[in-house]
Amino acid sequence: MKTGTAALLIALFPGLVAAQAAAPPVPNGPRPSAPQQQTTPAGQPPPAQSDTQREPTASQKRRAGKAYLAASKLFVNGQFEAALSGYKRAAELDATNPDYRLAIEVARGHAVTAMIQSAAKARLIGDEGSARADLTHALELDPKNVEATQHLFELGDDALLGQVKPPYQDTAGRLDGPVQLLPSVGVYSFHTRNDQIQILRQVFAAYGITAMFDDSVRTLPIRLDLDDARFAEAARVLGLVSNTFYVPLDPHRVLVARDTRANRLQYTRQVLETVYVPGLSEADLTEVNNLVKNVFDAQQASADPAAGTITLRASPGTINAFNTTVRSLLDGRNQVLLDIRMIQVAHSVTRNTGVTPMQSVNAFNVYAEEQSILNANQSLVQQIISSGLASPGDTLAILGILLASGQVSSSLFSNGVALFGGGLTASALSPGPTTLNLALNTSDSRELDQIQLRLGDGEAGTIKEGERYPIQTASYSSLSSNASKIAGLTSPGSSSGLSSLVSSLASSVPNIPMVQYQDLGLTLKATPKVMRSSTVALTIDMKIDSLSGQSINGNPVLNSQAYSGVATLKEGEASVIAAELSKTQSRSISGTPGISEIPGLNDITDKDLQSNYATLIIVITPHVVRGTQSAGHTPMMMVQKTQAR
Repeated sequence: MKTGTAALLIALFPGLVAAQAAAPPVPNGPRPSAPQQQTTPAGQPPPAQSDTQREPTASQKRRAGKAYLAASKLFVNGQFEAALSGYKRAAELDATNPDYRLAIEVARGHAVTAMIQSAAKARLIGDEGSARADLTHALELDPKNVEATQHLFELGDDALLGQVKPPYQDTAGRLDGPVQLLPSVGVYSFHTRNDQIQILRQVFAAYGITAMFDDSVRTLPIRLDLDDARFAEAARVLGLVSNTFYVPLDPHRVLVARDTRANRLQYTRQVLETVYVPGLSEADLTEVNNLVKNVFDAQQASADPAAGTITLRASPGTINAFNTTVRSLLDGRNQVLLDIRMIQVAHSVTRNTGVTPMQSVNAFNVYAEEQSILNANQSLVQQIISSGLASPGDTLAILGILLASGQVSSSLFSNGVALFGGGLTASALSPGPTTLNLALNTSDSRELDQIQLRLGDGEAGTIKEGERYPIQTASYSSLSSNASKIAGLTSPGSSSGLSSLVSSLASSVPNIPMVQYQDLGLTLKATPKVMRSSTVALTIDMKIDSLSGQSINGNPVLNSQAYSGVATLKEGEASVIAAELSKTQSRSISGTPGISEIPGLNDITDKDLQSNYATLIIVITPHVVRGTQSAGHTPMMMVQKTQAR
C-alpha cells in the first residue's frame, strides 16, 4: 500500500491503528461459553458489547484488523457497498472496537448517497425503472433514510400525475414525427452496369421500396458490384456511386435527388423541437445558441432566456446530434476539492562567545592631568580645603577626595593605570576595557496552514497569506493656503500677540498623501482541470512578496518571487508543488589585528555568529468530489463529402 493511501486511511479511521495492535495474551484455563448471537434489524450496526460479553481473542482482533484494512481500501476506491460488508465483518469479529461501528455508518451513508445521485440522474433523463431500482436498493441499505423515501415518493407522484416528460425522447412513431422507411429485411447482391436511374430503381425495388426521381438526377451509365448487403449498406454505396440521396415519402416510397446543397435544403424534412436547458445563465444560453448555428449548421434557432429553452428547426439527424451534446451539459461540470497545506519552519541562532581584548591604550602625564582636573573643579577644591579634609598643598589627597565623592569622573582612571617616571615627568598608561562575552539566543517557529478549496472544472481559486502594507504613491496639496479665520486677527480687529500665529497659518499648505496597499506574503492561484483518466491538471500561479529593508525616496523596495506552471496529479495524490529554503549565516570576529587571525587563537577572541534558516513547503492534494464525465468519447459519426458532377 502506498504511503499516501495509508496516511489517508489512518486520517479517516483512527481506529485502524488500535485494531492492528497486538492483543494481550489470553490466560490458560477454561473460557466462558460464548453468548448467543443476537439478531439485529437489516441495515443496522451490531449492538455495543456489554460487560458480560466475551472479550475477543488476539486472533479475532487480527482478523478484524485485516478485514477493516481491506474494507478501507475499497472505501477509498469508491466501492462503498463492498466496504460496508468488510466493516460489518470486522465488527462481528471484534465488537469492542467502536471505530468499526462508526465505519459501518460512514460507508452506509456514502453508499446511500451514491444510489440517490444515480436515481436522480436516471429520473432526469426519463429512466424511471432505473431510478426506482436505485432508490429501492438505497432503502434496503438504510430503511430509515428520509431522503431516499422522499425521492421515492416524488417518483411515484410523477408517475401518477404524468409530469415527467423526457426532453430528449425519440419522436419516432408520433403523428408529427419524421417518416420512417420500412425496407424489407434481407441480404442481396448486385452485379450490373446500366443507366443509374435503372440501377437505382432496381436496388430500391429489391428491398420493397418504390423510387421516384427528381429532375436533377442525370441519366449516366454506372457500374455496381455489391455482395451480401443490407438496405442501409446498399443505399450508402449507391449514393456514393451515383452522387444522389433519398428522402422517405412514406414507409415504402422514396424521392431520389442529386446530392447538392440546394437539393438538401429543399427536400430534407425539417422537424421542430424545443430543447430545455435549465440552470444556464443568459450568457451561457447565448453561447449554446451560437453552437447550434455554427457547429450544427441549424440556422433556424432561437433562445429564450426567460424560459431557459432553445427552439430549433433542422433535420432529425442534426437534432439528435445536438441532443446528445446537450445531455452532457445537463450533468454539469466536475468539481474538485483542493486540500492545500502550507508548512513554514524558521530557525534563528545568535551566538556571541569569547574575549574582546583591549583595543586601545591611553598614555598621559600625571601632573598635567591632575592640574586639569583641579582647575576644572576649583569650587569643589575650595570646599574641601575650607572643611579641613585636606591641606592646600596636598594635591593627591584633594584629587582622591574628588574622585571618591563621585562629583568628578575621568575615563582615564576607570580601567586602572600603570605609572612610570617621576616628578614632573611622571606618566601613566590607561588600557582599554577587556570584555568576556558568553551569550546564546535561539528561536524556532513552526506554522501549519491547512486550507480546502472546492472549485469547479476550470474555475480559478486564489489564496492570500500575509498582510497588506501601505505605500505612499503620491501626495495632493492645494495651491492656495487655507488659514483659519479668527475674529480680531484675519477679520476686522487687532491683536499684536497672535500675529505670528496668523503668519504661520497663512503660510501653511495642506498635504494629503495618496496610499496604495500592497499585498505582502504568499498569493497562490490554482485552476484544476479534470482529465478523462480522472487525473487533475492543476495550473498554478504563485507569488511571494516581501520587504527588502531598503527604500528609495521614502518608498520601500519589494522582493518578489513568482512561479507559474502546470502539474498533472492523480486523484487523491499529495504532491509538493513548491519548496523554498532560505539560509543566511554571518560571522564576525573582534580582537587584536594579527593575533586574532592566527588559527587556533581566533577561537579565544570574541566571535559573533548569526544563522537564520527558513523553509516553506506547499503540498496540494486534489480530490474529485463530483465527476460527471466518463472516460472515452461519444460514438463516432462518419461524415462523407462527394463532389458534384
